Amino acid sequence: MQTDTHPVRVWDLPTRLFHWSLAACFATAFLTAESEKLRDVHVIAGYTVAGLIVFRLLWGFVGGTHARFADFLPTPGKVLDYLRSLMNGEPRHYVGHNPAGAVAIFALLGLGLAAAISGWAVYEDLGGHFMEELHEVAANGMMVVVAIHIAGVIVSSWLHKDNLVKAMVTGWKNIRNENPAG
Repeated sequence: MQTDTHPVRVWDLPTRLFHWSLAACFATAFLTAESEKLRDVHVIAGYTVAGLIVFRLLWGFVGGTHARFADFLPTPGKVLDYLRSLMNGEPRHYVGHNPAGAVAIFALLGLGLAAAISGWAVYEDLGGHFMEELHEVAANGMMVVVAIHIAGVIVSSWLHKDNLVKAMVTGWKNIRNENPAG
């Protein structure tokens, strides 16, 4: 089997800007959550997270090939097959998002939206204690998924011998000259 690679433009600029902006705004919101002094920073970061997610939901239908949800819609079968390939030491290679990464994306979008909406409700004194709890659970859940996502990127980069962080900065990914899964 040939293992030569060639660079392919995978991530478009809007997707990359979304990714890093969401990471920065979520980190800011998460780190300022307990500070009354930084409440305005927390709120602005949270509203920005909401706006970014709305953009990403739209971009998931009209963006570039690998930004579209149709390109990486995970099914239980695809996720299990991919995880099995990792366990067998022969990971399936994907040009865009792999099925495990796709699950993380949808979880982050859903939890981020729940955190933003419940945060707005808390800020507007709507929903009482329930909304406060929902906001905290969604934000903490999002942090757990972020940690799993980062671990997955590290493991996937190592197994595939491909720097996924560099690809998300530059937009270019090295693709093996064999037939990738998607």
